Amino acid sequence: MAASIGSKILAAGTKIVAVGRNYAAHAKELGNAVPKEPMIFLKPTSSYVFQGGAIEIPTALTSLHHEVELGVVIGKQGRDIFEDEAMDHVSGYALALDMTAREIQSGAKAKGHPWTVAKGYDTFTPISDFISKDDVPSTDDLELWCEVDGVMKQKGSTKDMIFSIPTLISFISKIMTLNEGDVILTGTPSGVGPVSAGQHVKAGITGLVEMSFPVKTRVHRTR
Repeated sequence: MAASIGSKILAAGTKIVAVGRNYAAHAKELGNAVPKEPMIFLKPTSSYVFQGGAIEIPTALTSLHHEVELGVVIGKQGRDIFEDEAMDHVSGYALALDMTAREIQSGAKAKGHPWTVAKGYDTFTPISDFISKDDVPSTDDLELWCEVDGVMKQKGSTKDMIFSIPTLISFISKIMTLNEGDVILTGTPSGVGPVSAGQHVKAGITGLVEMSFPVKTRVHRTR
């Protein structure tokens, strides 16, 4: 099964480094200022869910949003990477959804708290199979899209990213070592919005990959 290939490649990774507000239109739709340098946060690798799984909404949540993103998969460990050598550290790509508990994130932002809870639940990083760098001649104008129940919600291009992939790799590697299998989520275009249990989310990179996930209510352990 394709998901097993992707899971094996990503299993070696130690972290997901996500980039916030890397599309000006998305920053604007949430009322945020456009950052002057990359704004990053971490997601646990336990939040991955592969094709065949489901996006699970914890019962306490009232607003879970989809954010479609290009993931960059690191293939060679690096620290203090220069921009002109950054792509040598990339083995490939993946499509991902950065699922976000919006009401938790908004509350955390208001208090100046981190976003970990809003971004880190299990199944909050649906991800496609691995796409080899050899199959992507250029990342300068990849079309990302996301549908909910067959209705297009997001469609945008990587050409609109504020900070390029080499810039992101260089910036992040000056803070933390990037390890083989780590994934950088490069930000989302505008159009983010809610999903509910019973709906179906489908996303893609035009001409490269598609993935789809049902949305379910999470069943928590009880005594």
